[in-house]
Order: sequence, then structure tokens, then C-alpha cells
Amino acid sequence: MKRVYGIIGIKAKMANWNADFTGRPKSTSDGSIFGSDKALKYPMKKMWENENKNVLYTKKLIEKSEKTVPMTLAEKYNFLTKKEAKNINSLEVTNDLFSFIDVKQFGATFAEEKQNISITGAIQFGQGFNKFEDTNVEIQDILSPFRNPKDKTGKEFLNANDDEKIRDQSSLGSKITVDEAHYFYGFSINPKAYEEYKNMIDGFDGYTESDYEEFKKVAKVSATAYNTNSKFGCENEFALFVECNDDECYLPDLSEYIKFDSDSRSVDLSTIEFMVDGKYEKVELFYNPFKIDVVTKFDKFNIFTNEKL
Repeated sequence: MKRVYGIIGIKAKMANWNADFTGRPKSTSDGSIFGSDKALKYPMKKMWENENKNVLYTKKLIEKSEKTVPMTLAEKYNFLTKKEAKNINSLEVTNDLFSFIDVKQFGATFAEEKQNISITGAIQFGQGFNKFEDTNVEIQDILSPFRNPKDKTGKEFLNANDDEKIRDQSSLGSKITVDEAHYFYGFSINPKAYEEYKNMIDGFDGYTESDYEEFKKVAKVSATAYNTNSKFGCENEFALFVECNDDECYLPDLSEYIKFDSDSRSVDLSTIEFMVDGKYEKVELFYNPFKIDVVTKFDKFNIFTNEKL
């Protein structure tokens, strides 16, 4: 297969697609809201995991010293392969790493005892910037059904006279969301990223069409499928795949060339059409026709049903 470039669009409605450590939506120093590539990859990994595929870079809990803690990377490798990475050669570990679907797609860094392996992934993402102009951050106070036994400094209340009004009340929390945001991530797929490993690992075919189809599937639905408290309201609403016609096709981050009209919720791809003219073998565009409109000459498909529009 040849190189692929594209864009994945995520809508957030009264939800928080990617929070920083304060709980607010991630933003740059000038206030521009964005989502990291890790936020996009995570629901993809969880979808594969739910399909019983081997996924290395997700958290798995174990009991240690009467505590529940996450596995280390070496422990997760051992859990999935039944091997101790420190006791085998690096080529065998590399072969095992490629058997994990998330590593095959996104690459890996495996720095553990006696191993120091780095695999640059075939798929690379940019940061997903919100292109909706009128996004507001909403903060909701939440009343817990339980009393907080500690004061504002984290110390336990010691006697009946300590902050009596606070001591006897249920604790308060907050939920932070955006009222509406539309994140667009650019991505590229370089199937030649694993060429050097073909000669090193017996039977290894590199990045294949079936790998690409697996990625396309999760790129269209994984955010919609991943419904947690803060992520409910986050949905896949746009996915563009531009398959190049030769190996000399080099394109920038296409998400920067989208024109998004915040009033009509429409996406104009005219600039991208000009940029890729004569360079593609196939273009597929999937989107939610009930929420956004797309102005383009490319073939359009319903992102939910895959039916042509």
C-alpha cells in the first residue's frame, strides 16, 4: 500500500474530550482548546481491547502488597506473552511487540531491564485543535451523598467544634465540560516505516492493508463507542482518508487547511482538494450528516452506516 493522509474529527457536546490536570479542557497559552494525540488513541486501544485483541499500552491492575496497582510495562508484556523480556534477545521482543495491535499501528518505546527498543509507528497524529469559535467552558457543582471527614487542608476533623457547618455537610465536587467543541486531528500513515524489520523478522510483512482497515474502523467509531462520564457526548463526526497514488506523495497536516463555519457547522475542503489534486488514488470521506455539512467534490459516506450520501 501507499502513503495515506487524513483527518479525524471529534465533536464534544457538554463533555470534556481531553482534560488537563486541573480538570479543564486542555488549551495552549493563548487559550486555544485542543486534544492530545493520546486522547484520540486511547478509545481506539480500548475498542481493540474490548474485541479481545492484544493491546500493550493500556492500564491493567494487579494486587501487590495488599494494594491494587497498575502493572509495569514489563509485567504487562509478561502477562500477554508469558515471557520475561529480560531473559530473551531484543529481536524476539521486537517480534512480540509487533504482535500487539496498538504497537503495529502507533509504534512503541520499550525501555525495560536489558531491553531498550524504540519503534516509530506507521501512524502519526498531530494535535487536535478545536475549530468551533464559540466554545464555552462550563463548570457544574456536584453534591456528593457522603460527608467529607477532612477539612480544606486535608486534615481529619478531630472534635465537634472544628468547622461544624462544613464538618456535618456532604462534600462538593465539580464537573467541567465544554458546551460545544469540534476537534480536528491530522494524521499520516507511512507503510514503509517498518521496512527494515522485514529482513530481520521471519514472516513479518510490515504494515499491511488489513492493518489499515483496522485503523479505519476505529478512526470512525471508537470515540462514539467509548462512553465514560466525561466522554459521554464525545463522538466521531468526521473522517477523511486520502490514499496516495505513488510513494512520492508528501502532504502537510491536512487539518490545518479545513475551513469550519461555526454558524452553519459546515466544513469546507476546497483548499485540501487543491492540495491533493492529482496525488491521490482514492479518497473516502465519512461524516455525521445530521450534525454537520461538508462542502466537497469527494465521495461522501455516512459515518454511522457507511452508506454513500
